[in-house]
Amino acid sequence: MDILPIFSALRRHKITALLVILEVALTCAIVCNAVFLITQRIDRIHMLSGVAEHELIDIQISPISATTDSVPRMNEDLAALRQIPGVTAVASSNQLPLGGSSWNAGIKIARDQKESTLNATTYYGENMLETLGTQLVAGRSLLHDDFYDFDAVVKAGSTSDTKNMPKVAVVTQAMADRLWPGVSPLGKELFMGDNIPITVVGVVAHLVRPSFSDNAVAEYSMAFPIRMAAGRYVIRTAPENRERVLAAALAKLKQLDPKRVVLKKQTWDQVREKFFQNDRAMAGLLLGVCVALLVVTALGIVGLGSFWVAQRRRQIGVRRALGATRRHILRYFQTENFLLATIGIVLGMAMAYGVNLLLMVHYELPRLPMMYLPMGAVVLWLIGQAAVLGPALRAAAVPPVVATRSV
Repeated sequence: MDILPIFSALRRHKITALLVILEVALTCAIVCNAVFLITQRIDRIHMLSGVAEHELIDIQISPISATTDSVPRMNEDLAALRQIPGVTAVASSNQLPLGGSSWNAGIKIARDQKESTLNATTYYGENMLETLGTQLVAGRSLLHDDFYDFDAVVKAGSTSDTKNMPKVAVVTQAMADRLWPGVSPLGKELFMGDNIPITVVGVVAHLVRPSFSDNAVAEYSMAFPIRMAAGRYVIRTAPENRERVLAAALAKLKQLDPKRVVLKKQTWDQVREKFFQNDRAMAGLLLGVCVALLVVTALGIVGLGSFWVAQRRRQIGVRRALGATRRHILRYFQTENFLLATIGIVLGMAMAYGVNLLLMVHYELPRLPMMYLPMGAVVLWLIGQAAVLGPALRAAAVPPVVATRSV
């Protein structure tokens, strides 16, 4: 079809055509970036945790008044919890993956290094890695003889007594790749605090942090051989036994000491659900924005098409009288809409790239992959053709006699 008559007709309706082009361009720019952000949120929600996700229970308790026998109480609690039928592992920990608050430390790879290479979360607790269900991919896990009591470590740190400080650690593969890319981390030394040397003896495949905003650092985690009597117990059991074991564990802990307050009692699935609730809400909001923009754009095209059909009834009738078929009229309006949408999409792609640059600068988001641009173009083309179909069919139905009635 010769498109010159179409451009000639559009020049007589410049404002209306420009509004449609701008509407399509804005929709393209916003939808491409919004879909990219939705994808980022979904990837974050489904990231690997590195733990036995459906087997873990988290219980936090606190004494009503201060005590001086926290370690004996912890050992008594752990022994009692292990006796519950169905419990496969128990550990006392300082924190839980995706648990919210996080214990972190700056990590260096040289003693004389002034700035930390990275910031990593530090997990404490004997038998912690085994209870969480982490996968060891190199070296060994932490052994009983590696561990020191938390209070002894704090005291040693205040007196610079390295004799009672942890000597080894297990790190994640992501952290090892960041510190020593392409090299085995086993036997390597890292430094933290007052340049305390720690030897890496093991590597786990994945272990997500309790809290993070940047997915790139989500697995910068390490486990230290420190016994932690903080009143937080992680229990591992079969998925179908979690509710029963949770109730039995609470009853057992209350039996051992009724004067304790239960701060939290939850499965790890609930921990994960809570951690990502804002990401799910944001993805839902962005999806709603995309749908609303696409609907508004479609309605705008329908309105434009209906307006132009009403304005061109005589012109359409003349064309029908001169031999144009219904198919010709239908193709005319569809081609006209395709041209407007194409101009809008090209402009929208440039705007989408510009919006992404702003997001990269101000919100540290990654660059928008180019594949989102053609995908957005195809969606807008399809919506445009579907939206103009109704007005185009009405135009094709205009009879040739309209030409003589309008004279």
